[in-house]
Amino acid sequence: MQDIYCPLQLTGVAAALTGALGVPAPQSAAPALEALTTLCEGGVDRILMYNPDAVALWLYEKYTELFLPVLRNVQCTLPLQTVMPSVTPVCFGTMYTGATPQVHGIQSYTKPVIRTDTVFDALIRAGKEPCIVSTGNDSMSRIFLEREMDYYIVDTPDEANTKAAALIAEDRHDLIAVYNGNYDSTMHKFGPESREALDALRHNVRAFDMLADEVRAHWSTHRTLIAFAPDHGCHEIDGDCGSHGLYMPEDMNIVHFYGIV
Repeated sequence: MQDIYCPLQLTGVAAALTGALGVPAPQSAAPALEALTTLCEGGVDRILMYNPDAVALWLYEKYTELFLPVLRNVQCTLPLQTVMPSVTPVCFGTMYTGATPQVHGIQSYTKPVIRTDTVFDALIRAGKEPCIVSTGNDSMSRIFLEREMDYYIVDTPDEANTKAAALIAEDRHDLIAVYNGNYDSTMHKFGPESREALDALRHNVRAFDMLADEVRAHWSTHRTLIAFAPDHGCHEIDGDCGSHGLYMPEDMNIVHFYGIV
């Protein structure tokens, strides 16, 4: 059977995010995803990006019921193809620049500060306030540093989610990007479909559901785009462990969920 790859590209996310906020796209960004632009027609004034690591499209297809707390919060489900190599800094670099790895500069599992124009830079130029909430030494806590914006670097995914909830309650950031790496780290050790990994995925789903409720409670005067937006997929390897980084549907095909609240 021929491998099937999603035709829609991760590169289209960045311009859709800035466009939703009425801001010009990052300088090297690909055209915005039409479905996401249509969802955000009329604009938004807040964005919550929840970024779980390594959640593949095949996981959604196989364990759809597990994702029901996500689905209740969104109106748009977008299967997307990520970029090669399908590893975290490369893929998040593309998600937030809209550029290919050859353009934004991260082409391996390294974590330099990206100098290419990003969603964060575009918002800062427009006088808006983005922030990143992540765990220490992870890609999202490193590759977008050295901008005039807020960074909240904590020790655990639970702390990241608690901090994100507090920032939503403060209601002063236009975009909050929250990174959780617990599914990725667990599936590497125990395998993508292990009890431990699926429990971590359930944790991600509950975290997104909780943050969506916080948006409803504290951003009720805003029109908000919320997103459950992973970077790449994963596959099982010998020894019942998990991995990613290859050009194969399991690693390349991901699914994003977007909703207007």
